[in-house]
Parts: sequence; structure tokens; C-alpha cells
Amino acid sequence: MEYNSKTKISVSGSAHIPHWHNPDSDRSVINEGEGPYVFDENGKTYLDFVSSLYCVNAGHDNTRIIDAVTEQLQRIPYVSSGKDNDTRTALSNKLADVAPGDLSDVVFSVSGSEANELAVQIAREKQDASKVLTRWCSYHGSTYGAGALTGDPDTRNAVETHAATTGSVRFLPPKGDNAPFDADSPADLAKKAADHVEFVIRNEGPDSVAALLIEPVAGSSGAYTAPPGYFERLREICDDYDVLLIADEVITGFGRCGKMFGMQTEDVTPDMITFAKGVTSSYAPLGGVIMRPEVGETARSGTSIGQTFAGHPAACAAGLAAIEEYQDGLIENVQELAPVLEAQLEELASHREEISKVRGRGFHWSIVVENPETGEPYKNSWVDGEDIENPVDDVAEAAKDRGLLVGMGRPDYQLIVCPPLCIDEAQIHDAVETLDSAFSAVFD
Repeated sequence: MEYNSKTKISVSGSAHIPHWHNPDSDRSVINEGEGPYVFDENGKTYLDFVSSLYCVNAGHDNTRIIDAVTEQLQRIPYVSSGKDNDTRTALSNKLADVAPGDLSDVVFSVSGSEANELAVQIAREKQDASKVLTRWCSYHGSTYGAGALTGDPDTRNAVETHAATTGSVRFLPPKGDNAPFDADSPADLAKKAADHVEFVIRNEGPDSVAALLIEPVAGSSGAYTAPPGYFERLREICDDYDVLLIADEVITGFGRCGKMFGMQTEDVTPDMITFAKGVTSSYAPLGGVIMRPEVGETARSGTSIGQTFAGHPAACAAGLAAIEEYQDGLIENVQELAPVLEAQLEELASHREEISKVRGRGFHWSIVVENPETGEPYKNSWVDGEDIENPVDDVAEAAKDRGLLVGMGRPDYQLIVCPPLCIDEAQIHDAVETLDSAFSAVFD
């Protein structure tokens, strides 16, 4: 069969096995996109309010990024990751320019999982210590090393069924569903949660702890933000005990939270930032680590490992163009419309008794769904059996039937709303109205 852009290939009988595969689910075939919209094999239009996988920040047809990749491919399509290349160097310098504080050294990877593994490897070498602290419920990837760092038990248990890596220590998050800290105020919560992290470091032995790895805003685990003062106190604790603070910005980076990096919304500079996803608006795979120079010196002194496609020139060209897009109005659009999105979601929650709360920052939000009669989730797949029906799944499916794509959170009693940075106010209204209709279809 001759293939062209109009050829329709049925999923039935396909050799492809998707990631996060559920053989009982209805597989979508997405073949085209335009701005914040995608189109399936039958031409049906969907408003993509999950940015495909929290990553297509600039929308699906950004010509600046497409042209930059095309130009790079025409010049030279690939250069070994062990050599220098002008586009690779340009993106490194650009990342150092837009990163907070004195973060200035860049090492590339291919994915976010590998970026987190790379950061941990460098941190352990720099600190001559093995342990890395991550919070319960976090998500840092699903390769063996990143899966061990991940606090999401569903992912971690799947990865570690037959083998596990060592050196990961968990701490409790400052807040979330069934928050463990009994606090009288946000300031009290920030103190108690940070004191708990200090307790964990002291009991593990400070000399054995290389780094603390944390998302500025929780990613797929629920988009919850830390109470004011929490990150400032974490920075102090890490400094007091000589522990590196690593910000996992795979989701929160590149405008998602209203600034170039999520940690800039906390006004705290980490020692290292890991990135992927939005760096190229996911037009090409790319990840990496941005570090303070004294941390980067560990890598500059010599390395004996690498990845073939780390810092691929075509991906670096996409990254340069994507950052230009973010600086040329897209981050400003998030700053302008984030209050509109928040207000619309709060209004939805105010008249839907099944929605217990919404939370998030910028263009990254979670809608938490609970049984109003019990105050508990209808289902939590981390603890409940497969035979229990989950109406939150049904809401996501009803939204999809009505032309809106949203994500399922971890755990799955929440929906994730994470639109491209290029949406407008009318599209926000359309999305929330569609969500309202989807909730009505399931619960009314």
C-alpha cells in the first residue's frame, strides 16, 4: 500500500503496542493537528486540553518550530553526541540564559526519565553519596532508575516487579489528598512538612544523602502546589546539610506555570533542573539537565557514558525555536489567561457536588472527584480492585465523545487539565462547558 498523508491505516491488526496499554480500551488514532486541536482518523475534531501528554506547549502546527527542524535536517541531520555542533551549542547557551540564578551548565539526554537519571548520577558523583529523596506520589519516569525515584506506586511496582535499583528514599508531600500534616495555616503546614524532610535527612544520615528531587508543582499526581514558604525552607535545609536540590521540570518547565520554569514561581533557585517535554514543544525528543557550574564541573571533568540521540541537532533546533515562541507571547498568554482558567474551573466545582476541589498553577490543573456522600474517592486504583467501576474514567470518556481531551491523574480519582499555551479565552469557556456536560452525562 502506497502511503501518503491522507492514507488511513486501521488500528485493527496493527503491529504497534502502545505505552500505558489497556487492551480493553478504545484506541484513538490521531493523525493531524492544528493549534490546540487534533483530528482523528475519521476527521473528528478534539480540543486538546492535555497537550497530548502535558508537552505540546506551542500547539500542534507551529511553523517556527517546523521550519527550524526542516532547516537543520537540510544542513546536517545528525551529529554524534560526543562532538560539538553549532545548534546544540546555541540551545545550551539559550537554556543557560533563561534558567534561574547561576544555572549555566547543560547536559542533554533524550527523555525526561533519562534526564532525571542523569541528574541523579551527576549528583551522586558530585556528593560522593548514594541516597536521593523523592516525595511519595511523585512521578519521575518509568525506566529502572527513574522508576525507583518515582513515588507513584503503580509505576514503581510495575518497574520493580522482578528487579529494583537502590538508593531512593521517600518523604511525605506538603499537602494533597489525605494530607498527613495537621496544620492550622499554610505557614504552619510549610514548616511541618519541611521539618519532616529535615527529619528524614537526619535519620538517613546527611552524609549519605546526595540530593532531593522534587516537582515544583505536582505533575500527573494532582497538580497540587506547595504552601508558601515550603520551597524556601527546603532550600535552607539542603544548604544546611549539603544536599543538592534538584527540580524536576519535565512538566512544569517552559511556560506551563506562567514563567519559563516552575521554580521561578517559587522564587527559589535549585542546584539542578531536569527538563524534557516542553523544551521542544515535543516536536522532537529531547531532555537534559541544567546545573550550577560547581555541579557541572563533575561532568566537565570527564564522562565515560552517553546516549546516541542526546542533544540531537534536529531536536536542538526545535528547542531554540520553541523557546523563542514561549518568549514571543506564549508565556504572556499563560499569565493573562491562567486566572480565567482557574475561575472557570472553580465555577464548575461550585455547582458540581462530585468535584471536591480544583488546584494547580498556570495552565496545569487537577479536578479532584469524590463521592459527596462519603467524602472519599469513588475509586482509587492504587488500593481498590479492578472490579470497582470508576466514574471519573467515564467523565473523561464523555468529554472525549464531546470533542474534549483531558488527562487521568495518578491516582485516578482526578482529571488533569493541561492545555497548550496557545489557547484563547473562548477555548477555555468551550472546554469547561464541555466538562460540565460530561459530568452531567455521568452523574445526573
